[in-house]
Amino acid sequence: MSYRILLRDHRGLIGIAFLAMFSSSLGQSFFIGLFQAPISEHLGLSAGQFGTAYAVVTLIAGFAVLRLGPSIDWIPPRRFALLVLSGLLGGVLLLTLSPWWGLGLLGLGLVRFCGQGMMPHLGNTLAGREFTDLRGRALGLTGIGLMVGETALPPLVAALLVWLGWRELWGLFVLVLGLAWGTLLLRAPWPRAPGQRPARGQRRDGPRPFREARFWKLLPLLMILPVTMTGLFIYQAVMTEDLGSSLGVYALALTGMGLAKMPGALLGGRWVDRLGPVRLARLYLLPFALALVVAMAVGGDLGVWALMVGGGLAMGAQEPIATSVLVRSWGAEHLGTVRATLSACMVFSTGLAPAVLGIAIDLGAPFGAILAGMLAFLVAGWCLAQGVLRELKAAR
Repeated sequence: MSYRILLRDHRGLIGIAFLAMFSSSLGQSFFIGLFQAPISEHLGLSAGQFGTAYAVVTLIAGFAVLRLGPSIDWIPPRRFALLVLSGLLGGVLLLTLSPWWGLGLLGLGLVRFCGQGMMPHLGNTLAGREFTDLRGRALGLTGIGLMVGETALPPLVAALLVWLGWRELWGLFVLVLGLAWGTLLLRAPWPRAPGQRPARGQRRDGPRPFREARFWKLLPLLMILPVTMTGLFIYQAVMTEDLGSSLGVYALALTGMGLAKMPGALLGGRWVDRLGPVRLARLYLLPFALALVVAMAVGGDLGVWALMVGGGLAMGAQEPIATSVLVRSWGAEHLGTVRATLSACMVFSTGLAPAVLGIAIDLGAPFGAILAGMLAFLVAGWCLAQGVLRELKAAR
């Protein structure tokens, strides 16, 4: 019933946050990966060169999010959205039309920065900041925007590439998103900025997460899923071979992961509002922990399915829980600053995680040992966060 109330009374604001999450698909790895071959050919890069360039622009994008993300705490959200949308569209134009590889990589960087970085930052910050009693549910609905993109866009791209070239297809997506955003920019009820911009030379008031021990204690808990799932995605071939499965089974399980994210988000959002984010933060990784145990003990097709579905359930629930924990810790008025710091850390980690796992694989580590390392990382992150979570529960 509360979801119905949200959609009835706040459909404009929910629509902004949802579209921001869906628009981020253009900068996500799953979408860009669909066009890796033609983009590499267009830029004159080999597969290895493209991978290196992709990692470099991703790390630069992470630093940019860390530097510019906090501005959503004082820039009016409508102007912030217009700036991010302009950067995303400009990046697409450079990436698809530039005759020089340098400008093409600049376009790729803008697409990653505005797509993977700033669009989710906009959607989750608005939903987390503007709602109080129904914050968890609002964040759950917002997160479905990206899930729709992950589930619907790959088959849609495959179908449209029969008739359109890759440049024309990017142009079509940009046109559709531009029309949708134009409607919201003109008609949606945009909220005001929660604070004033600091004067030139004045130190910005508010939290400095990197200087606080509680942020570092929470960080591993919140980064477990992005780090481990990125490794599973990148090294899917090694994973399926070592577990005794196949890439065909992995492809089906990946669809199952996308479907599992939706109940994870909706139930996670509802339970955050009912039980509180602190209690949920202690429990939401349980499906993924069980999946790791099943994959190590059983392997095979069941192990692959367990990893994807268990990871999907936990990933769907993470955003409502994580953002609500940040609000509980630092307040809604500073959510932009804290979320920007967390988003930058996640971008860095997803850029570095494949390198760490690649070294382990090159050294001959079986994938079962890698899964055991992931489980150890999960348990260590969970234990490290318990002190902060107890303090938050006691301070309520």
